[in-house]
Amino acid sequence: MSLPEVDKLFSSRHTRSMKKPLPMTRSEMQSRGWDQLDVLIVTGDAYVDHPSFGAAIIGRVLENRGYRVGIIAQPDWRDLESFTVMGRPRLFAGVTSGNMDSMVNHYTSTNRLRSDDAYTPGGMSGKRPDRAVLKYTNCLQRVMKGVPVVLGGIEASLRRVTHYDFWSDRLKKSILLDSKASILVYGMGEKQIAEIARRINDEETLEGIPGTATAVHTGRFVPEEADVVLPSHEELKSDSALMLKLSKLLETNQNPWSSPRLIQRADSRVVVVEPPCEPLSTKEMDAVYNLPYTRQPHTAYTTEIPAFTMIQDSITAVRGCSGGCSFCAIGLHQGKFITSRSEASVLEEIGEISKSRSFRGTISDLGGPTANLYGLGCGNPEEKVKCRRVSCLYPSICRYFKTDHSSYIRLLDTAGRAPAVKHVYISSGIRHDVALKDPAFIKRLSSKNISGHLRIAPEHTHDRILALMRKPSREIWEKFAAEFRKYADRSGRKQYIVPYIIAAFPGCTIGDMQAARSFLETQGAIPRQVQIFLPTPMTTATAMYFSGRSFYDGEPVRVPRNPAEKQRQKDMILYGANSPGSKSKMKGGINRRNGFSR
Repeated sequence: MSLPEVDKLFSSRHTRSMKKPLPMTRSEMQSRGWDQLDVLIVTGDAYVDHPSFGAAIIGRVLENRGYRVGIIAQPDWRDLESFTVMGRPRLFAGVTSGNMDSMVNHYTSTNRLRSDDAYTPGGMSGKRPDRAVLKYTNCLQRVMKGVPVVLGGIEASLRRVTHYDFWSDRLKKSILLDSKASILVYGMGEKQIAEIARRINDEETLEGIPGTATAVHTGRFVPEEADVVLPSHEELKSDSALMLKLSKLLETNQNPWSSPRLIQRADSRVVVVEPPCEPLSTKEMDAVYNLPYTRQPHTAYTTEIPAFTMIQDSITAVRGCSGGCSFCAIGLHQGKFITSRSEASVLEEIGEISKSRSFRGTISDLGGPTANLYGLGCGNPEEKVKCRRVSCLYPSICRYFKTDHSSYIRLLDTAGRAPAVKHVYISSGIRHDVALKDPAFIKRLSSKNISGHLRIAPEHTHDRILALMRKPSREIWEKFAAEFRKYADRSGRKQYIVPYIIAAFPGCTIGDMQAARSFLETQGAIPRQVQIFLPTPMTTATAMYFSGRSFYDGEPVRVPRNPAEKQRQKDMILYGANSPGSKSKMKGGINRRNGFSR
């Protein structure tokens, strides 16, 4: 796109003064002439009307369909009246814990309570309950009997079937059963929520919507020939190794074009998980991100919301992740199939950002879950619709997966030429194995679009552990690092690689962490942050943690479970042989310095 076209595009946007946030109070409803909402959204986050916040996206999508939508943000679950401030909605109430799982938001990997919450004004903790989806749903059902409740967001999405709950150290049923909600949405949810609203408005059944789960009594359940039956809740409780089978069935049936329904029994009920919803097309994704967000916290807030401060000058350009890492929830939530926004849509958002008084000319991140997958994905439509691979990139990059970064480089160039923009940085993670296929992109990284530190996530340096993580080998990491340094030296800029490492992963020992520390020292790449593995619901790595077995062959694998050992593994990377964690082991305690929050 030429510069004159960029200028014309920016001048066509509506001014910020024409936009209003969705209402949070009855008086705001009345100012719009509304006496009742169609849809009420209850969220565990503060309400920020920005496309990086799920409640804002879902609210704006519904508003765009003509529905009257209001938001109750961080209600006091101990006070039922806080759920009635906007009255009873005509269609349904939507419930989400927010952008983060409420348990991950509250507790560290060693199950210690966190002292802050980035999604709350002032970073204050304690504004949302543990297991927020369950608590909010229970409150709504008590004060709005008969109103359908729709569950969504990451907390519900990753609990759609029986799952291991690290915080209670036990298996839990589908959150749909425990909450007694009407329907559960998994994935990003724009298409599903629009269809749910239409069906409830037209008094139609909610069964059969892609990307959702519903529950039915076993006596009324009608099976289909193609259904895939998951191990039941009772079978999983009696045999921990079946968690690996459950994980495999979930991962291999994530193709929205060819996967069947998944069926799981628990007590006298059946959870029916419909096939995933098709990902948004580029045109649809553009439309979602170009809805009239104010891009600001609601005017009711008077103190800073840290999560908003961090992302206010960033742009999501790509969705989905093809990596299939065993510990990562992105593929199970957003899916492995990539959708990229158009250049025009990204430039429109840059135009909106540049109108902010706080903007200083720097786009802090132009990326997504994996930034350099922008414009990539499967290059064979026929294979794509029937693919059952868990990962497009592991154990090797699929022959059909595109690795030419020219679209992303062009986007970075175009964004960098936009009016008022001085710098465009990549702060999201990148896949270094995919980048290694395109030297032009590595050259670009080292010379222009990082601000001194490139953050990548090799996660470990031992090939045995990397295989259990489904991450690229150490050899690939070494080749990428060498290429990056070569181009950085040629550019004359001082650029450094900052790796993210996971400690205490299933199969990992103190010796493995010592070896990793030694290797990183030779590379000059000691990480600033190390994450202790957190077994989040539904991932394959969590199935390994729970069962104590490898997902490759079912053979026993050592699992670090003691908090003191977990801390020692982390400290080994941060401090090496002088790790304070080694002393904490002798005392039987846990070293509490440098607690990590990812």
